Amino acid sequence: MSEREEEPRDQVVLEVRDLHVEVEGREILHGVDLMIKFGETHVLFGPNGSGKTTLLMAIMGFPRYRVTRGRIIFAGEDITGLEPHLRAQRGIGIMFQRPPTIRGLALRDMVRLCAGGEIDLSAMAEEMNLVDFLDRDVNYGFSGGEIKRSELLQLLAQDPRLVLLDEPESGVDMENLQLVGRAIRKLLQKDRRRTRTKCGLIITHTGYILDYVEADTGHVMCDGRIVCSGNPREQLEGIRKFGFEECARCTR
Repeated sequence: MSEREEEPRDQVVLEVRDLHVEVEGREILHGVDLMIKFGETHVLFGPNGSGKTTLLMAIMGFPRYRVTRGRIIFAGEDITGLEPHLRAQRGIGIMFQRPPTIRGLALRDMVRLCAGGEIDLSAMAEEMNLVDFLDRDVNYGFSGGEIKRSELLQLLAQDPRLVLLDEPESGVDMENLQLVGRAIRKLLQKDRRRTRTKCGLIITHTGYILDYVEADTGHVMCDGRIVCSGNPREQLEGIRKFGFEECARCTR
C-alpha cells in the first residue's frame, strides 16, 4: 500500500475559507466556505451566473479570478497566491466547460506534457476512443463529446489528487456520456472501497453525471454563496421540483 493510501479518512484535502473573488472589478464570490476530505466527491449545483465556475477557476488559480479575501488550503498548504502550474504540480487538475483550441500542438504531445513521465498512451487513447485524434491539434474541429473525452484523457495522464470538473455532461450525447462517466469514475477511483485517494468537485446543471459517479455531498450556490449543503440526490430532486429559489431559502 502506498503512502497516500495510508492517509486517514478524515484528512481535509481542500479547504476554502471565507473566499471572496473579483472578476474585472466585480465581486462574484461573497464568502464561500467549503471543505473536501480525503476520498470524497462533492457536486455543486446552481443557476447560471451564480459563481460556480468562478469558484473552480479561483481554486485553480487563474489570474482573472482575483482573490480579495479568504484562503485556499490544499493538503495543509496555503496555495492562495500560487500560480496555476504550481497548483497542477501539487496535484490539482481541471476539466473546463469550454476549453480552448490549441493550434500547432498535437493531442499526443499535450497528453505527454500532462503526464510528466512515461505512460501507455496508446492504451489510454484507446480507452477514451481517441486513437485517431492523437495527431490532431488539441480540440481543433472536435465535437462536444470529443472535447470532453480529450479533456479527460489529459486528466487521466496528469492523475491529479483533486479533480475539478466543470459541467462534464454539457454538450455530450448519451453514448459519449457513458464514456465520460466511466472515465470520471476511474479518475475518482469509484470502483475502490477503502483505498480511494482522489477527491472531486463537480459542477452539474442536469445532474446526469450522478447516474455514473456517486457523490458524498452536494452544495447549492446562489448569488456567489453556498446556501445549502446536504444529500446530492435529495437536492437534485428538490431543484427539479421547486427550482433554485427554494434552495436559496434553505437553512440546513
